[in-house]
Amino acid sequence: MTRVRKVVTLGAALTLAAVVSACSGSSSSSASGSKTVNWWTWDDKQAAAYKVCATDFEKANPGVTVKISQYGVTDYFTKLTAGFVAGNAPDAFQDSVTYLQQYADQNQLLPLDSYIKKDNFDLSRFSVGVDSWKYTDGKQYGLPLDWAAAGLFYNADMLAKAGYTQQQVETLNWNPDDGGTIGKMIAHLTVDTSGRRGDQPGFDKNHIKTYGFGQMAAKDFLGQTTWSPFISTTGWRLTNNGSWPTSLNYNDPQFVKTMDWIRTLVNKGYAPKLGSTVASDIDLISSGKVAMETSGSWEASTLAKIPNLKVGIAPTPLGPDGKTRSVMSNSNGNNIWAGTKNPDLTWKWVSYMGSETCQSKASTTGTFLPSIPASMDASAKALKTQGIDLSVFTDMLKNKILYPAPDLHNGAALQAAVEPLFEAYFSGQKSDSVFAQMQSQSHTVLTQKN
Repeated sequence: MTRVRKVVTLGAALTLAAVVSACSGSSSSSASGSKTVNWWTWDDKQAAAYKVCATDFEKANPGVTVKISQYGVTDYFTKLTAGFVAGNAPDAFQDSVTYLQQYADQNQLLPLDSYIKKDNFDLSRFSVGVDSWKYTDGKQYGLPLDWAAAGLFYNADMLAKAGYTQQQVETLNWNPDDGGTIGKMIAHLTVDTSGRRGDQPGFDKNHIKTYGFGQMAAKDFLGQTTWSPFISTTGWRLTNNGSWPTSLNYNDPQFVKTMDWIRTLVNKGYAPKLGSTVASDIDLISSGKVAMETSGSWEASTLAKIPNLKVGIAPTPLGPDGKTRSVMSNSNGNNIWAGTKNPDLTWKWVSYMGSETCQSKASTTGTFLPSIPASMDASAKALKTQGIDLSVFTDMLKNKILYPAPDLHNGAALQAAVEPLFEAYFSGQKSDSVFAQMQSQSHTVLTQKN
């Protein structure tokens, strides 16, 4: 899922000489001869973005080929596991912290500590995510590859037509009792098929033209881009002790009250029901089906480029105290497979991907936020010339409102166990008593020995 330091950046126009220097200095291994480094990702946008780094790396290391493969997230981890079993997994790969414990316990990940020490690789260059990739054995198994957070995206024309200014959107507040100013805005932005707003007499909640807000009722057990930016402003956290918890705080009264508020939005017709649409966040806002939604930072560039639609980006709402913003941030990592036949060369590639030179160049696509602050500044500057303003997310770093997603034992099993309970709650099949069940279930899964 933070600290910013001001550094003079190289910007997007990097010379090959700088790349050669960065590549050659990252490892002492020889790159002579014909060798291939296989790198996998589930993200088609990052696959395309990092090709520029691969090209520069190959030029700086004659005889070396970097093969980037992308697989849809639905199949990605299944293919990765099959590769471990068959002994033909990629040399390096993008990974989610959900799988760190599982892969580390299976000895499928190469510890990076000796390479980091030998090359004097400075982990403090990263703003987010270093500790997320350190396991309970004290070893560093990954380098941060990116970071992500939630922002508030809105249809600027719809909000202006409803009488709202940009400043009002940027200063919204929230509470779990009546929803605060954002609760009132959501009601007013909702329009039925007869043109009546959600706060007007005769509003028909069963025939909605435009929902005031997007899909808040989510089965996502972390709620990163749905309920987390709201509930976390109260001081609530998913765990009491950061990473590697033994249970999750689903039965906390503040959490229960927040989920009840979200379900009320759905029941009043202000937000879509869970499962009522398969459309993406981008499709919902571009089609006019929703006026406003929280979504991931990775959508910023795409939303900003929708033809004939002005999408604004605002920070997530302030909490009940009118002062606190709080946003979960996660950081995907770059791992090296323990079975790679070219560990030194693979480290050379992975450490280059974790350089300012590479990240500054790759991130100008605007499809991910680089984990190095200097590269983040360079990316934001380059994208601003294209009309894409990432200041909401750079401000999150500068204002230190981010907190990390926790590392979890048996993360995949936990997701499989808890998400159906969220789904049952938001569909009306379960009452508030489900949250005690969820908390108990989380303890069972998190403490289960493999």
